[in-house]
Amino acid sequence: MAGEATTIEVGDYDVRISNPDRVYFPELGVTKLDLVEYYLAVSDGIVRALRDRPCMLHRFPEGLAGEKVHQKRVPNGAPPWLETVRVTFPRYNRHADELCVTKPADVIWAVQMSTVEFHPWNSRRADTEKPDEWRIDLDPMPDCPFGTVQRVATVVRELLDELGITGYPKTSGGRGMHVYVRIEPSWSFSDVRRAALAFAREVERRAPDDVTTTWWRRDRDPSALFIDYNQNARDHTVASAYSVRGVPTATVSTPVAWDEIQDLDPRDFTIRTVPARFAELGDLHAAIDDHAHSLDALLEWADYDEQSGLTTPED
Repeated sequence: MAGEATTIEVGDYDVRISNPDRVYFPELGVTKLDLVEYYLAVSDGIVRALRDRPCMLHRFPEGLAGEKVHQKRVPNGAPPWLETVRVTFPRYNRHADELCVTKPADVIWAVQMSTVEFHPWNSRRADTEKPDEWRIDLDPMPDCPFGTVQRVATVVRELLDELGITGYPKTSGGRGMHVYVRIEPSWSFSDVRRAALAFAREVERRAPDDVTTTWWRRDRDPSALFIDYNQNARDHTVASAYSVRGVPTATVSTPVAWDEIQDLDPRDFTIRTVPARFAELGDLHAAIDDHAHSLDALLEWADYDEQSGLTTPED
């Protein structure tokens, strides 16, 4: 039995939660209602991470034991107060009205729809074709230890400091890390991706034994850390800050302070531990919107690389 439906008051809105006792994470016994309560506990942070962005939902209608559904379109029958943003897919001559979170009730509605993970675009509805977020994705290859991620994070921080750019790190909820930078919404996805690649190549020059920017996965050293600049391509998404991940241990993609990175274990950040951390520390990404940076310097680096014969792979 998954229990009788219950209604949760979220701000000015009531959200009906069906099957609240359905187990989503069998190894932990975490239920749908537990997931609701988690997202309520971190609501300020998750709304900040998702606000005004097209958002793809990773749904598990039967919990982790069942099928995973990647959903872009908000279904018919959604409540009238739910907001959406239309994005187009020129390659397929299609469009989708995706969830556009503006308030905690939107997040809880998505959980009611069996969403576990939230994957937003790096642009906002004011102009979905102009990203305002540059994402540095430290993606370890299968044999790459977390110690390598920690070392490379130090290099990333040093390089950002040299550029006068503030980065906001978080665990990925897996074995890697992400660093987000708020940028002026003045460039196309392709330019942001070019800038991200130029940055990644400079990190690789400074840490050649640890980092790769090799495009084809089959050609990468399995013990290296790949800086996945392609996460800045159009319609590419990663789990947001405070998103639970659809893995048996219910890890959470969690904002961290730079000074924490050398001592942390990403497995410690879970649906059961992050609410208390959030209550104590607040949102470590709370200031992310305070200043937007320019990509001009990185685009000059990209131009230099390309003039030197380094190509930019197609996404």
